[in-house]
Amino acid sequence: MPNIIKIVTGNAHPIMAKEIADHLGLPLSAAEVRKFSDGEIYVEMKENVRGADVFVIQPTCTPVNDHLMELVLMVDALRRASARRITAVVPYYGYARQDRKVAPRVPISAKVVAEMLMAVGVRRALCMDLHAGQIQGFFNIPVDHLYAAPVLLGYIKKNFKDVIMVSPDAGGVERTRAFAKRLNAGLAIIDKRRDRPNECEAMHVIGDVKGKTAILLDDMVDTAGTLCKGAATLLENGAREVHACCSHPVLSGPAVERINASEIKSLVVTNTIPLKGAAVDCKKIKVLSVSSLLAEAIKRIHNEDSVSSLFV
Repeated sequence: MPNIIKIVTGNAHPIMAKEIADHLGLPLSAAEVRKFSDGEIYVEMKENVRGADVFVIQPTCTPVNDHLMELVLMVDALRRASARRITAVVPYYGYARQDRKVAPRVPISAKVVAEMLMAVGVRRALCMDLHAGQIQGFFNIPVDHLYAAPVLLGYIKKNFKDVIMVSPDAGGVERTRAFAKRLNAGLAIIDKRRDRPNECEAMHVIGDVKGKTAILLDDMVDTAGTLCKGAATLLENGAREVHACCSHPVLSGPAVERINASEIKSLVVTNTIPLKGAAVDCKKIKVLSVSSLLAEAIKRIHNEDSVSSLFV
């Protein structure tokens, strides 16, 4: 069989897909992905993919359901066109926060998405900074879990001094501890109480942040309530200034307005999700590219080389 890589993308993040293809020295494969007037999605591959190792780059960001459906239909089209192997490259995995039953009679939506992808023919998945690492277990196929840490750590080392890493809640402590260890920095935790989805109340800080540059670290920022209230709490506890880092800039609802009005000096994010609307013009938001990291992982997967060694 021919040893050919094909890079395919939908409408979720074509700029990232082009950057990845450029890093690999490949063109984007020709594909038509559009909507009928009633909203149905139409997909057609415009070139031969028979026997190819195909990587479909499609973060399932806003509008989540449209981009997820595009991904599912692209994979089905590729399978029916006799692609040798189809890898779903999903830098941002939508529905990841619904990874367990938190109340009676609710779905485990992250598992449903995994089953959909496997059912249509995905034979490998490549994701970045999953909300919960255990989501890998929802797949019965290999999952390569990448981390934006090398990119974020490099930026922090270059731009900040006298740092203390801060987890905005108990769930993010392991991630924040790993960063603190790499930076040889201190660790603090914000004790947060959440009354309902997308609403939170930061209560107090566990750890000494006095006189330090506090960096809040999370996997994603959605409505930014957690980060903004966390920043206020850190300043009340004596932090010199507060910055924030996250992998996925979901930035829905009042997020940008809150960030602009907050005490956060800067919000460093990656390009796993394209910025839209007011976020594009927000001077506090700094975007770092992880395209080269994804491209290297794709190359290693194709060549059957180690992916985990990227993070040693």
